[in-house]
Amino acid sequence: MINERGEPNTTDMPPESEDAKALPPAVWFFSGDLIFAGRVRGAAENAGLEFSLLSRWPEPASSKPLWVIVDLATKSGASAEIRQLAKSHFPEVPCIAFGPHVQAARLSQARRDGFDPVMTRSQFDGVLAKVFLRRSPLLDGASSDL
Repeated sequence: MINERGEPNTTDMPPESEDAKALPPAVWFFSGDLIFAGRVRGAAENAGLEFSLLSRWPEPASSKPLWVIVDLATKSGASAEIRQLAKSHFPEVPCIAFGPHVQAARLSQARRDGFDPVMTRSQFDGVLAKVFLRRSPLLDGASSDL
């Protein structure tokens, strides 16, 4: 979209605009763990989705997320901002946070920030093979009360 000055205006683009509809569906994975990212990429591609490994919110977006996932082990400092941006740009998109079970404070903070579901890394890894095959944010065996 172009604003009145003729500049791209991506921050105000509604998620269901014609521009957004033209973007390919993807999994947006915010993490610094390249090894685990490969596993997430494989699951996304098996479901026919593009995969984007991101360090920060993309401006402008080159895909439309169907899932936003944050690795709290490497991106906990940015997780609240990512959740707020996802909520404002793509309110219907499930936002998952996962992290090590020993980092209970980070998991609790992610719940307060509005991620649903929040799970441990082992729980996320356990549902990874099938998580992108469904649109529902509610995953088998996982809940926001973990």
